[in-house]
Amino acid sequence: MAETGRKRMNIYESISKCMEEIGAVSKDAVNKQQGFKYRGIDAVMNAINPALVKNHVFIVPEVLEQQRQERTTKNGSVLIYSICRIKYTFFAEDGSCIEAVTVGEGMDSGDKATNKAMAIAFKYACFQVFCIPTEEMKDPDEETPEPVTPQFVPASAEQMHKMGEFVSAYAEMCEDAKESDIWGKLKEKYHFSGTSEISAEMAEKIITQVEVWYKGKKNKIEGA
Repeated sequence: MAETGRKRMNIYESISKCMEEIGAVSKDAVNKQQGFKYRGIDAVMNAINPALVKNHVFIVPEVLEQQRQERTTKNGSVLIYSICRIKYTFFAEDGSCIEAVTVGEGMDSGDKATNKAMAIAFKYACFQVFCIPTEEMKDPDEETPEPVTPQFVPASAEQMHKMGEFVSAYAEMCEDAKESDIWGKLKEKYHFSGTSEISAEMAEKIITQVEVWYKGKKNKIEGA
């Protein structure tokens, strides 16, 4: 039977009511690699769900920004590293809302890096909005793969050849610059002293940059 004559709470009243009903979440989960205890996402969801339902609050996530990288461990396996910046909007039944933006980081050897990042971001949003009691603020992932420095992948022979062609073609169009001048400009811009220091990723940026210079110069000449 529908409730009648009840005033619909705004988001501030609803959040306050939720805070009264959400108790402390203990650190019962254990990190498999480092052995410390932490509060898992399931414990947080179980703690907040009854209060959210009772006070008619729901939460909508929106990923504002995501960064993904592949990292190789010492034993040669590949880890996916994901960082997500997420906005959580907390709505009350009267339509009022508040927003909280948090950042989550996650690593996984499969397809769960983004899931882990989103879980971390959600936990911290709830911890901070509802002020859920904890013994300490440190709250990492359940699994913490060994962090490694991104592996250097040198530019391929094809990339080096393509860079040389673009630099040569661009130099031919410039009356006041030689190939050595263009390479000098690239070294200053991308911070390398020799071609052996050019990574595959940097090579793509250099190729794109010289192509932009080349097309810009060509359009300028044709329009003159």
